[in-house]
Amino acid sequence: VQLEESGGGLVQTGGSLRLSCVASGRSFSDYAMAWIRQAPGKEREFVAGIGGSGSATLIGRSAKGRFTISRDNAKNTAYLQMINLKPDDTAVYYCAAGRSLDFGFHYDYWGQGTQVTVSS
Repeated sequence: VQLEESGGGLVQTGGSLRLSCVASGRSFSDYAMAWIRQAPGKEREFVAGIGGSGSATLIGRSAKGRFTISRDNAKNTAYLQMINLKPDDTAVYYCAAGRSLDFGFHYDYWGQGTQVTVSS
């Protein structure tokens, strides 16, 4: 499985972005998808995850109330809708795929990441 993220960029505080992650290969719906971010000098942080069918989701503490994860299995694509962005959201956002959904980083496949920068 190969993953490619897009949608990152520079946005002002309070703005919105939607990240996309397109997966290549078959059986996209067999994989849970997750968004994980890492800011310079900080540890990786689980942002959100979604099960293969889309019915189960997990949201990280910092994302609650502001970020929404979704997927379109017909398009082999997962999304992260982010609103009310804050400077602390500045990070490289990685898309990841794995056989099970959890709050950790135990995902089998990772994208290259997309930079999100929130200016104050």
